[in-house]
Amino acid sequence: MEAVVKKGLLENFMQTHQNSIRSLFQRKKKSSTNEEDSLVDSPGPIPQLSVIANSVVARCSKILKVSTAELQHRFDIELPETVKQLLTYTRNFVEFCSYQALNMVSRNPDYLSDPEFRRLMYDMMLAWEAPCVETEPENKVDDKKTIGPEAFARIAPACPVVADVIIVHNLFDALTSSSSHRLHFLIFDKYLRSLDKVVKVAKNALGLSISNLPLDEGEITLDVDGAVPTQPVLQHVGMSAWPGRLTLTNYALYFGSLGMGSYDKAVRYDLATDLKQVIKPELTGPLGARLFDKAVMYNSSSVEEPVYFEFPEFKGNSRRDYWLDICLEILRAHRFIRKNNFNKIQQSEVLARAVLGIFRYRAIREAFHICSSQYKTLLAFNLAESLPKGDIILETLSSRLALLSGGGAQHDMTESLYTKQKLKLSPVAMLTLGQLGFNSQKESNLGAGVEVVGDICVGETNLLEIAVKKSISDTGRVEAAQATVNQVKVEGIDTNLAVMKELLFHLIAIARHIEHFASWEDPFKSTVFLMLTTLVILRDWIRYILASISVFLAVCMLWSRLFNRGKPLEPFRIILPPNKNAVEQLLTLQEAISKFEALIQDGNIILLKIRALLFAALPPATDKVALLLVLMAAVFVFVPPRYIILLVYLEAFTRELPYRKESSDKLLRRAREWWFRIPAAPVQLIKNEEKRKKKR
Repeated sequence: MEAVVKKGLLENFMQTHQNSIRSLFQRKKKSSTNEEDSLVDSPGPIPQLSVIANSVVARCSKILKVSTAELQHRFDIELPETVKQLLTYTRNFVEFCSYQALNMVSRNPDYLSDPEFRRLMYDMMLAWEAPCVETEPENKVDDKKTIGPEAFARIAPACPVVADVIIVHNLFDALTSSSSHRLHFLIFDKYLRSLDKVVKVAKNALGLSISNLPLDEGEITLDVDGAVPTQPVLQHVGMSAWPGRLTLTNYALYFGSLGMGSYDKAVRYDLATDLKQVIKPELTGPLGARLFDKAVMYNSSSVEEPVYFEFPEFKGNSRRDYWLDICLEILRAHRFIRKNNFNKIQQSEVLARAVLGIFRYRAIREAFHICSSQYKTLLAFNLAESLPKGDIILETLSSRLALLSGGGAQHDMTESLYTKQKLKLSPVAMLTLGQLGFNSQKESNLGAGVEVVGDICVGETNLLEIAVKKSISDTGRVEAAQATVNQVKVEGIDTNLAVMKELLFHLIAIARHIEHFASWEDPFKSTVFLMLTTLVILRDWIRYILASISVFLAVCMLWSRLFNRGKPLEPFRIILPPNKNAVEQLLTLQEAISKFEALIQDGNIILLKIRALLFAALPPATDKVALLLVLMAAVFVFVPPRYIILLVYLEAFTRELPYRKESSDKLLRRAREWWFRIPAAPVQLIKNEEKRKKKR
């Protein structure tokens, strides 16, 4: 299609013999009249634009109450020459008209309810894909015109409530998951109607007087769950559980327990202040049992013990996943604010982005019953947290927020809107919430009568879009690597031990050879090995040996890369251990746990005996240890480290020599007997209840 566009435009350019690009679209203006509407009612099509593009431009001119010629004139004088090149002029002109019209229409609080707005926005995307006569839409599904991801990504973020630059590609994937990656109008219309419904429900919640839920000024109720008896929310604290209503705002979580026919005063769980909050999925069940993976855990320094919110449902855990996502989005938005020390306007803009993202997520979930995955989430701050190089996205967003002005950019013909957009941005998300009726009157008035300058720039890709595209391109490699990790995961203790043993085969073989030399079963080989290692230690060649090993590994890797290019990696063959039934597996697990418990007990005993020596529980033993430590200190001060290492090595390696074996065994026996005579320091176990009383 792009080749057809270039060829057609070049032919038109050569035929008309014009000297400037603007002359392709310049047409004689109609004589002016006293009424402005006379210019708008008969716009006259531009010959080089496609039918759908002419239709969009005409409707934009009516919305803006200017003629199409005046729109073209503004485009010519306000935007630089870089966006008015031969091959992109038509598309950029459609973008210019669309952005201007969407900015004007979005000042109406109920524009999402208007079917004409939904149709116009979809037609803008069609016109972006086919802006001139040579590029009529070719991609159709079921004989109906559809739009692709690029058109959606360029037009949808111009209306902040519809899409955000960071998640616009994931939003398109969610809307087109069942339509061959092309967006139908019916799907787009259903999404906007669902979004309108979500916004109205949230706006109605502002006017409700809930006595047991005292909200601070500026708090917006984002979602409520547990109010329907068939879908309860259970709060688990310790061993107790109680049903109630869970509410999320842009600053906190609130849980009101269900009392006798009404809800008790809600308990507030802060998400805004830095309280070392932890929110994660967790298992819950009756009496503290970990049975059902349907809960969200909240923990912070302000609560004595973790609080669990369980979302019971018969199939899956979609309710839990949804609440986990939106709670984390608010928490991460506030962390982003604290990290960058934003001012009031910037804080409001960040929270407004998170609020609009949750509205979009709710709309998609309620209309299409879709739950996004890790890399396909519709929440901007969660996506930046999960994407590779997502921190770069947040850094770019922070640098753009630093350019925020208090309101929009005033329209001034002496200074182009494009220049203002380069220097200052408007808090578009905050202004959008104000226009929808959420923010305070002061914030709502910031955008009154001004041009709102947002993330989308006509004919150009801003740094935020570039950072998002770079992260998304790296996601494919991460997902492919993660898929290989999931494939090689095996179950069973014996199987995993067999895999590890095979992977560490060469290291185990080297350790066995060293053990064989240290046993002195072959005196000649052991003597040669001892002499070589002693020479290495005395000459201080260890660093050269380590460097040689690193170089050898690097050469092997480069050799494999050169001669195995394009060849798939051969699978690592592992002989599976004999199969065991369920009872045998349980016995193996019990034995492994017992061994692990014994290791922990031995470690505790060693630490308690050391504690007894430090506090002189056995004075004669403490005197000996203190004298030994003084001697060791003197050795460390006066003897070079290489000689200390050599002495320790010789003592350990020659312990099994025939003429040393008897004395070594006798010395170890005396050391064990002395260690066994050391008493362990006492330990007192205190129950949790007694510990709480003691703290009080």
